[in-house]
Amino acid sequence: MFVLYNENTKFPVKIWLEDESRLEESCLEQAYHLSQLPFLHKWVCLMPDTHTGKGMPIGGVIATKDVVIPNAVGVDIGCGMDFIPTDVRVGDIRDIQTGNGTMIQSMIGSIMRAIPLNTERYKTPQPSGVLDRAKQELEKYAADPQLIPLIDDGYFQVGSLGGGNHFIELQEDQDGYLCLMIHSGSRHLGKAICDYFHEKARALNKTWYSEVKEEYRLAFLPVHSDEGRHYIHWMNLAMDYAFENRARMLEKTCSIIEETVAKHTGRAPVFGEEINCHHNYAALENHYDANVWVHRKGATRVREGELAVIPGAMGSFSYVVQGKGHKESFCTSSHGAGRTYSRTGAKQAFSVEQVIVDLKEQGVVLGKRKKNDVAEECRFAYKDIDEVMEQQRDMVTPIRKLKTVGVVKG
Repeated sequence: MFVLYNENTKFPVKIWLEDESRLEESCLEQAYHLSQLPFLHKWVCLMPDTHTGKGMPIGGVIATKDVVIPNAVGVDIGCGMDFIPTDVRVGDIRDIQTGNGTMIQSMIGSIMRAIPLNTERYKTPQPSGVLDRAKQELEKYAADPQLIPLIDDGYFQVGSLGGGNHFIELQEDQDGYLCLMIHSGSRHLGKAICDYFHEKARALNKTWYSEVKEEYRLAFLPVHSDEGRHYIHWMNLAMDYAFENRARMLEKTCSIIEETVAKHTGRAPVFGEEINCHHNYAALENHYDANVWVHRKGATRVREGELAVIPGAMGSFSYVVQGKGHKESFCTSSHGAGRTYSRTGAKQAFSVEQVIVDLKEQGVVLGKRKKNDVAEECRFAYKDIDEVMEQQRDMVTPIRKLKTVGVVKG
C-alpha cells in the first residue's frame, strides 16, 4: 500500500498497489476528485482491483459525513456474491455421462433453462418477500412516483442473472469439492434508482452552489434532507432485492445440483454454509470514533472474522476469505480481480476462438447462448487474481481457493 498526498489532494488517497504506475490515468484522476470532497472522513481508499468507473473508481471506498453520493454506490446497487460448498468431489462426477453430456455439462444446461440470462425475464411474476414488503410500506417510496412502477416490474426479474460480468459458476476447491458461486445484483431496479437520484442530486447541488464540481459526477444528497432519506430508502430496497435475487438463483441451482447428483450417483449432496454479500452499497458505520456513510463501489466489507467472496474471471481462480478488520481500509477488501481491458478493448484484443480454446484446454464448460462477446469477460481481460490477493494480505486471509469447472454467462 502507498499513499498519495500532494498538491492535487485535500485528503490522502491510500492505494493497495505497489506504486502509481499500476493505476490508469483516468482512475487516478477520479481518485483526486474524491480527495477534494469537503465532507470526506479521513481518506480515500482504492483496493488492489481498482479501475476507472463512473464518477468514482470501481474498487473505491470512501466514508462521508452526513451525505450520500449515488454515483459512489453505482448503478447496480447491492451487486454482490453468493456462495455455497458441497460434499461432492468433482473427480467423482467429472467423467460420468448423462443423456446431456457429462454431469457438469448437464448441470450447466439445466441452469441455463431454469434461470433467465442477460436481458431475459420471467414470463410470470415470481414470489418476492422484499417486493411484497415494499408494497406494504409504499408510503416510504411515495415521494418518488416515477420509481413506483419498478416495484411491480421487479417481480419479473427476481431470480434472474443479468449480463456483463455476472455469472453462475460451478467450481472445484483446493480439496477437490464442488462449490457454487453466483455474481449478480439488483437488475434494472438498481440502475433506475441510481440514475434518478444522481440527476436529482445534480439539480440540487447547482442550487446550493456546491463546491463539488459538476464534471466530477459526484453529486451528493445530505442524509437529513428529504431527498437523501428517500435515496436511502430506495437504495436499501435495491440491496434487499439483490440479496433475494442471488438467494433465489442459489436455491434453484442447488436443486439442480441435488437432482443431478442424486440421479447419477445414488446419493444426495450435502450443502455447507452459504455466504451472501454485497459489494456495491453505502452503509452507516462507525470508524475512528465517528458515524459515517461508508460507500463501497466494487469493494467488499470484511470485518474481523467475517466471511466474504472474492471472484476472479471465468477460467481463473476465486477465493473465500476471512476478514481481518483492517481499520485503514474501513474493513474492506477488493471485490474481484479488476479489469485491465475495457469490454470493447477485450473484444479487439482477443478473438472468440482464442477464448473458447482457452476454456476448453482448462476443461471449463461454458454455458452462453451468444458467444460473439465472450472475450469481454475472458480471464485475459482481468488482472491476475493471485496478484490482487497478494496486495491485500493485510485485509483478508484466504480460506478456500476455487477453480472454474463450469460457468453460465448472460
